[in-house]
Amino acid sequence: MDISNIRKQLAVAASEVSLPSAALTCTGFIPDGVDVPCFFIADYTIEYDKVMNRSHDAITFTARILVGRADDMSGQALLDAMLSGAGPSSLKSVIEAARGPAGSPALGGYAHDLRVTRVQGLRLYEHAGTQYLGAEISIDVIGDGRA
Repeated sequence: MDISNIRKQLAVAASEVSLPSAALTCTGFIPDGVDVPCFFIADYTIEYDKVMNRSHDAITFTARILVGRADDMSGQALLDAMLSGAGPSSLKSVIEAARGPAGSPALGGYAHDLRVTRVQGLRLYEHAGTQYLGAEISIDVIGDGRA
């Protein structure tokens, strides 16, 4: 699988989220600086050879979502909306929409399928010397291990 392009496509998918007060800044890579609210791919793990002859690998991407702390309650409410399982602000909904129609490849053709599986780490994160409220989302992607 083309990991760099999958990271980019996950950011493109996340950018489709509809937020009430601000646009979500999205990148497939860890940014030097953060413009909140921000979504980025922070980490990933790969399981090679899920099927014989390298036909499937599985990658779990960890995306981080950071929001500002100027007003703790509004930051938490924004984060809650993005982490909910449905609705216009749901990252799960917009990312899983990148699966495409049944039988077609996901993420612009870079993967076979994907699924948002969990949220974890709701806490303060330090990034480039500033603290933000945030959480992490796990996204499982499967695709051709030979590509």
